[in-house]
Amino acid sequence: MKRGILPLLLIFAALPLAVQPAAKPADWSAWNFLLGDWVSTDGKGQPGQASAGGFSFTFDLQKRLLVRRSFSEFPATKDTPALRHDDLMIVFQDETGRGARAVYFDNEGHVIHYAVALSDGGGTVTFVGDANAPGPRFRFVYRKQGDGSVALQFDIALPGKPEAFSKYVEGTARRK
Repeated sequence: MKRGILPLLLIFAALPLAVQPAAKPADWSAWNFLLGDWVSTDGKGQPGQASAGGFSFTFDLQKRLLVRRSFSEFPATKDTPALRHDDLMIVFQDETGRGARAVYFDNEGHVIHYAVALSDGGGTVTFVGDANAPGPRFRFVYRKQGDGSVALQFDIALPGKPEAFSKYVEGTARRK
């Protein structure tokens, strides 16, 4: 008899959490220019030799998260085989009031935590890696262009110089 009561107690203990009104979803309107599927139209820098690439921004969990999926394909060279880089980034509103944050994962095993800043009246989104993380620090910027395309820039700051960003890759993308 006691074994049957424990599961019921756990269910009733969790019931107040289930009936709490959900928090109001975040205002994602400044992100509208990035929503959808995008294809890379050019790329410059290091490595800068991608033969194809693209990304998407979509909502998930009833607009509580924004999910970016991205890929780049690199052709084989005389020194390296062809490869594909895939990544996933989850953007969320920080419950502590610090604004948007993001967590990035890729097929190479990287996990990067980003602070997110919106500027230029919602026309620029900047992801900046935590300064205290080990290894290099990363910054990724999306800028809305007048023709509807998006300019992208990926910067790296070497360890020990977290504010000394250098451009690593830049390019442009357009909606599919």
